[in-house]
This record gives sequence, structure tokens and C-alpha cells, in this order.
Amino acid sequence: MEEFKQILPVSALSDDKRVAFYKKTYTHLAMAVLLFIIVEWVFFQIEPIVNFAFSLTQGWRWFIVLGGFMLITNYAEKMAHKNHNINQQYLGLLLYVVAEAFIFIPLIGIAMMISESGGANILNQAAILTLSLFTGLSAVVLVTKKDFSFLKSMLTIGFFIALGLIVAGLIFGFNLGLWFSVGMVILASGSILYQTSNMVHKYSEDQYVGASLGLFASLMLLFWYILSILSRE
Repeated sequence: MEEFKQILPVSALSDDKRVAFYKKTYTHLAMAVLLFIIVEWVFFQIEPIVNFAFSLTQGWRWFIVLGGFMLITNYAEKMAHKNHNINQQYLGLLLYVVAEAFIFIPLIGIAMMISESGGANILNQAAILTLSLFTGLSAVVLVTKKDFSFLKSMLTIGFFIALGLIVAGLIFGFNLGLWFSVGMVILASGSILYQTSNMVHKYSEDQYVGASLGLFASLMLLFWYILSILSRE
């Protein structure tokens, strides 16, 4: 009976348990964002790490970084989603947050340089826009309780197309441009709808850490491309 309860989706729980799950998930999401900020700050205090991260943006090195990031993402998601061991879920979330913080170093560094040279505070603008859009999309799911699982196939195709374009850009040396970033913002928005829907309809009561990882991944993808768009100004 105990095992059966563990595999019940959150949508099948009582209102009190469902609300408690949502609170735990968004609390862990907030903690992941805070940890990301702290780790990012620490990275920028260590000049060799910053220089190393910037050196990896050249040519094929960035392709290797993306490949490594995808492997880490896959491993972290398996740890957080594929089991009911809370310690493994935390380890997966921690690993993913640190990987995100490292891969963000060049983009955040560029935004900081633009701000220091007299430009707008791009980081604050990107953060506000990202959180506003994330909140609005999440509210759509939580209020309507609509199941957005149908987006999975479209998102999968979209991400494969995006990956193909990124690889082609690295191979042939062309810039993907503004419209690619706009398209990725749309794709990230769809991912937020999908991940929030999973939180409501798919996860079991003890998978709040895994649910927060899915939301964090979509949030950071959205932040990356909003920040990329603003950094072009």
C-alpha cells in the first residue's frame, strides 16, 4: 500500500498534499536560483575559471562544452527524475545548477561588460523579464490545470532543430542571429508550460526536487536567450 501511494500523481492527492507539493517544488526552485547566483558569484571571483570559460567559447571548444553540458544534464535529470531517492534527487539538482553556472559565465561576463561601459543593466532587465514571463506561464497551467503533455513531441523536434542549427553554426562559422534567439524564447516558454504541467499531472508526492529541476532548466533556458537578445542591443 505504501509503494502504491508513492506512485500516485500529484493530481490524485488531496488538496492539502497537492498544495504542500507545490510549495516544496517552488521553494526548491527558489533555492536553486539562489544557489546559481552564489556559485556564479564565486566563479567570477576566481579569474582562472573565468578566463578558462571564455577560452572555451572559441570554435570547436564551445561544441565540446555543449556536448559536456548535455551529458551532465542527462545524468542530472536521471538522478532527479528516475528514482525516489531524495539524496540522489538533491545531488542531481546540485550538479545541474553548478553546470548551468559555469556555462553562463561568458554570457553574463559580456552583459557585465556592456553595463560597465555605460549600457543599461542588462542582467536586471533580463531577470525581470524572465521571472515575469515564467510567472505568467506557470499561472496559466496552475489556474487552468490544463495538461500540456501534448507539447512533448513538438518541443523534442524543436530542440533537435535548434541543436542542428547550433552545430551547423559552429561548423560553418555563421551567426544564428536575433530570430534564432526569439525562436528559442518561444521554445523555452513552451518548455515552461510543459514542465509546469508535469508538476501538476506527472510527478509523485516525493519528487518535488526532480520537479524543481525541470522548472529550473526551463527557467534558465529562457533567461539565457532573453539575456542574449538584450546583449545584442
